[in-house]
Amino acid sequence: MAAVRRIVVGVHGSLGSLQALRYAAGEARGRSVPLAAVNAWVPPGGDLAERRHPSPYLRRIWRDAAREHLDAAFDEGLGGIPPDLRVELLVVRGEAGPVLAWIASQPGDLLVIGTGLRSPIGRAVHKSAARHLLAHARCPVVMVPPSELMDELGHGLWPPRWRMSRMQHGVR
Repeated sequence: MAAVRRIVVGVHGSLGSLQALRYAAGEARGRSVPLAAVNAWVPPGGDLAERRHPSPYLRRIWRDAAREHLDAAFDEGLGGIPPDLRVELLVVRGEAGPVLAWIASQPGDLLVIGTGLRSPIGRAVHKSAARHLLAHARCPVVMVPPSELMDELGHGLWPPRWRMSRMQHGVR
């Protein structure tokens, strides 16, 4: 088995991806290798809609929003970018599965992604990056399961149970 030279992690801000980010940071720290955090984004309405009516201004806003989500994920998951890690932040346009497979294609890469339950609507609307990666990844893939806390919070349900509980009590 080849030595791991870089950890690549898919991050989009969900609880599952924050769990994957924490795991990937620990692996990168333990192996003394760089961490590449990737946020893949697609324009609202999809690529086809954006190609029909391209707008460089909107494209820049969407890309900047994806970068802000990546920064926020580090803040929420790790309290910021760890000073003891070499971190590369990548914001790439495209579906998560193909983007992650393309980025994590170098010898020595290890790809980390979060998993979790999805609602039936979520499965119908969003493509599964995990399924794509299991079929197309050229490097080892670590799938980090949801924590028990995420299960208790109703991860994958919409609206989340914790959110409904807070709304019932008038807390927003």
